[in-house]
Amino acid sequence: MRRPTNSTWRRATMIAVTVVCLAYAPIAMTELWPYARPGAPALGEWVMGHVVSPHYVTDALAGRIAPYRHSLVPMIVHSVLGGALILLGPAQLLTAARRRTRLHRALGVVFAVTVYVSMAGAGIYLARTAPEDAFSGPAFWIVLATLLVGTVLSVTFGILAAIGGLPDLHQRWMLLCYGFLLTAPLLRLEWGFLPRLLPGLTMEQINRVAITHLGSVVVFGALIASRTRDRRTTVEGVSGSWAPLPVLVVAQLAGAVALLWIGRSYLDFGATGRRLLWAYLLPYTVSYAVMAVNARRAGRQGRLWAREEWRLHLTALCLAPVLSVGAAPVFQHALGLDRLTALSAGVAIGCGMLAFTATTVVSLRVMYGRELLKRSALADSAPTPPLPAPVAQGRT
Repeated sequence: MRRPTNSTWRRATMIAVTVVCLAYAPIAMTELWPYARPGAPALGEWVMGHVVSPHYVTDALAGRIAPYRHSLVPMIVHSVLGGALILLGPAQLLTAARRRTRLHRALGVVFAVTVYVSMAGAGIYLARTAPEDAFSGPAFWIVLATLLVGTVLSVTFGILAAIGGLPDLHQRWMLLCYGFLLTAPLLRLEWGFLPRLLPGLTMEQINRVAITHLGSVVVFGALIASRTRDRRTTVEGVSGSWAPLPVLVVAQLAGAVALLWIGRSYLDFGATGRRLLWAYLLPYTVSYAVMAVNARRAGRQGRLWAREEWRLHLTALCLAPVLSVGAAPVFQHALGLDRLTALSAGVAIGCGMLAFTATTVVSLRVMYGRELLKRSALADSAPTPPLPAPVAQGRT
């Protein structure tokens, strides 16, 4: 039996993502109709009622009515346009792969404008809703706010990279932006899957489980997609490493200490804490293992740019628990949250924020290399000053 090639895996992944997007788009577009008009058809409710139970859906609907009441129109705009964005993502990937430049640019303009309008709707909801009044509680509110900022900044940096003639960085930022957007359909998948794995949980409780790892899953997927599409061995102007071995070792030690603190903190909360800890650790461990193995393999094969990017993201992943440990007490005291909620909020935002930071560092790495090349070219093209004329010596 032939072993699947990289192109086979890429094609299969693209098909799987497209299928998920096609299935989710009508669910997103109709999700909030019953809130505006009771009894209106909603595909997501129908599916969830058959996959889990009607009681599960009824409880979830009742818990979302009050938070959405004062921001229903903005949230409907957000959900309808969010469904459109999920469809535009695969279209953009396909036009880029097929080198349909004009169509890609036109769809890119539509994608960017839709992101801004959709996120504006979500922003109005977050601004009008106090964290403690949000659906699924303050931790979920904090995650939504972080995703909103990350999505808007990612698409903005992607636009700036395209204008600046940096297609490799444009690709990275747009993949990260789309990864943030994919948290919505992936969350719906968990709404249907986790009640079978963890029976008896409400949708609010499932959301608390999901936010511990969705950030790490989507940014890890964006990194894999970026590395798959970038086959360069080196990048002009980029030499050495901004994540040398001593830096990586220090980051790993700091991350290990932070993980121990997170683990001990979660274990103080019994079965609930253990459930949240495993939901966080399993995806984190897989991401760490894949990044570490690929960084080492790239170094052995002499693919220096691949090793550098893997190392930068691995360093960021190791520092994500450190950020989470630092954020938890800030959330606890600044927002008046209980210890478990503050810890969950800190854990939920760590991987996503540090992956965003790593992508920023990668971008700075490339732009710094380009600047060095420009300076070198200017120095080489500068005219050589004429030698001074020899001084005539008179006879004595």
